[in-house]
Amino acid sequence: MSIQQKVLPAVKNMKDFEKLLETTTEYIIILESRLGNLHKVVRAAQKAGKKVLIHVDLIQGLKADDYGMEFLGRVVKPDGVISTRSHVIQQAKKYKMISIQRLFLIDSQAVEHNVAIIKKVKPDYVEVLPGIVPGMIKEVKDQIGASVIAGGLIRTEDEVNSAIESGASAVSTSRSELWNF
Repeated sequence: MSIQQKVLPAVKNMKDFEKLLETTTEYIIILESRLGNLHKVVRAAQKAGKKVLIHVDLIQGLKADDYGMEFLGRVVKPDGVISTRSHVIQQAKKYKMISIQRLFLIDSQAVEHNVAIIKKVKPDYVEVLPGIVPGMIKEVKDQIGASVIAGGLIRTEDEVNSAIESGASAVSTSRSELWNF
């Protein structure tokens, strides 16, 4: 499965979510929600022809264990998940969801450690944060052999362009002014 969209809108509130339902964007990232609202939100988006990626680590009331992932995979049925946890990525594959593993560029040791884990787990995509470090986008992409999504601290169109030019397949951002870029 290949995400062709260059900017992935990451929504934090229902007002922005409802606006996105009226746009031509194909993918929407749900950054924050409550477990009780999640099924309704995913259904509304899918009914509007959107594909939904849920940031599992930020859903209030959801535990990212086998049972939580079973609930997502069998009841909520999003198109994909985002997480820092490799176990979530493995479970996402089990339920045929797009898997996006987050990689924080904290220091060299953290990058090396996480790259080794990512090579074992083989997520569909790796989201590199912060996404404003173009040289690291290319380096991580070359090391892991998977598509990279740049996210975090991207504030301008120039930063979007820089991330894409450095090899990112897409950019995720909660800045609504960049969603139609």
